[in-house]
Amino acid sequence: MGQALEQNSSNPKAEAANKVALVTGGTGGIGTAICEKLAALGYKVATTYRNEAKAKAWQKSMQDNGCDVAIYQCDVADFDECKKLVDTITQELGAVDVLINNAGITRDSTFRKMTHDQWRDVISCDLDSVFNVTRPIIDTMLEKGHGRIINISSINGQKGQFGQSNYSAAKAGMHGFTKALAQEVARKGITVNTISPGYIATEMVMAVPEDVRNSIIAQIPLGRLGKPEEIAHIVAFLVSEGASFITGANIAANGGHYME
Repeated sequence: MGQALEQNSSNPKAEAANKVALVTGGTGGIGTAICEKLAALGYKVATTYRNEAKAKAWQKSMQDNGCDVAIYQCDVADFDECKKLVDTITQELGAVDVLINNAGITRDSTFRKMTHDQWRDVISCDLDSVFNVTRPIIDTMLEKGHGRIINISSINGQKGQFGQSNYSAAKAGMHGFTKALAQEVARKGITVNTISPGYIATEMVMAVPEDVRNSIIAQIPLGRLGKPEEIAHIVAFLVSEGASFITGANIAANGGHYME
């Protein structure tokens, strides 16, 4: 058995064979790169969406590039919808072996002007969703004695950000969740980790006015924005058997923008 494990640990595609990976919010910049990477490794990949027309166009674009990803409509802020999602994926693809909690939104405002709706929208989508999706998946992972859970947080969950008290709170909460759950499930072969990206060259960031973007880049010691593919590479490592001794960790990928 030890020899078989050693062989699999050096062969990512052997590790991924017949396994299912769910990436919430996979149609965004970082989510797309993660879906592409996991599919390339051999996982059966599923993702969630809310806008059907946009999601179907995204799915076709992925298929045109040789990447097949199953898409499922789901409001990750709704626990009942998430439970139905997991049941459907289990029936159609199999039990989820890898969960990437990536869905997130922003509703920026200084705190004194922030509405309750702006607070609740972000907390519900960015933090409540982590519970909503993980809870119906964890029992099967425990029964199988294996699983990988990765929560995509943010540099702003580490250092805070002006105008993002809601987003920073949600992203910091994700890592608190990671550390607690990691302790509960470690002996069952399940690892739980966080990745905290800095400023990544996604469509959203590239839409920021050039002068503002350049001022951000000037604060990054590496002198550039990150690439979505670089976050996907970290995901690929953390889901591998080679990372089986890493749990409860937060991997900062921000070009040195924030260090602790």
